[in-house]
Amino acid sequence: MHRRVNIFRRGSRPQAAPGFADATEALEQATGLDRTIRVLSRAVRRTLRPGPAKDALHGVPLGQPAHPPLTDVPVGLWVSAAVLDLMPGTRRAAQALVAAGLAGAIPTVLTGIADWGSLHREQQRVGLVHAAGMATTSMLYSASLLARYQGRDGAGRALGFAGLSTLVAGAYLGGHLAFRQAAGASHADQVAHLVPLGWHDVCAAEELPDGWPVTRRLGYIRLFVLRTGEDVHVLADRCSHLAGPLHQGRVITDDEADVCVVCPWHGSTFRVADGSVVHGPATARQPAFETRVTEEGMLQVRPT
Repeated sequence: MHRRVNIFRRGSRPQAAPGFADATEALEQATGLDRTIRVLSRAVRRTLRPGPAKDALHGVPLGQPAHPPLTDVPVGLWVSAAVLDLMPGTRRAAQALVAAGLAGAIPTVLTGIADWGSLHREQQRVGLVHAAGMATTSMLYSASLLARYQGRDGAGRALGFAGLSTLVAGAYLGGHLAFRQAAGASHADQVAHLVPLGWHDVCAAEELPDGWPVTRRLGYIRLFVLRTGEDVHVLADRCSHLAGPLHQGRVITDDEADVCVVCPWHGSTFRVADGSVVHGPATARQPAFETRVTEEGMLQVRPT
């Protein structure tokens, strides 16, 4: 008669074998990359000054980050070229797809650099290795295109498949950056889910300083509250870019004489009247609230 034996001690649990996710999470803590990151970040900030060009690279006019959808262009073209390389009679078509992928990589790289310069350090570590992988991919496809033009089709296909392997690795890191680390996603509080409809008391209006932002709590979320004379403006306090505290930011007046707040973390600028984005890196509008002051002097808000 056999007896079942429990090989695990009480309180222990089986350990999973290290996988891609574990390795990538370890990469987030790779402090050895920080010196290179500091040098490159300074170069990006010096080169990409705040303004329309930088906003366009972030995707502010689109209302969402420009880099992620642009990555689909070279990835799709290069994967298609790999499929054609496995089929007879497709030499010229595969060559055209490789060339088109290299052309599509140019705006993809520029938008990626702009976004990378405004990330948290853990995100930048993964992003740096992701960028290195994609740079290697571009070099391999450039060599592949040159070999194809020279009539060395076998070498061109081999270099293309080598580029495809580094493309897969780089794309995996990009996915980790976008989904696990939420780079590019809106980090503002989801007001529609957290704040019930209707008016809500916030605080006595007389306790608000004039021209100086403060924070107040409304249920589960914190609010950015700014009184300017008789007007009171209220936004969700967590910056939509990477959740920076807006109430610690600078209050400025933009070129159209609108009052704005600049996030203290990465410089995203929002119009306090409606939460619209004036300058990136944020691309998502900051949730705003309608305000009123009751006869008793209580500030009330409701989601717009």
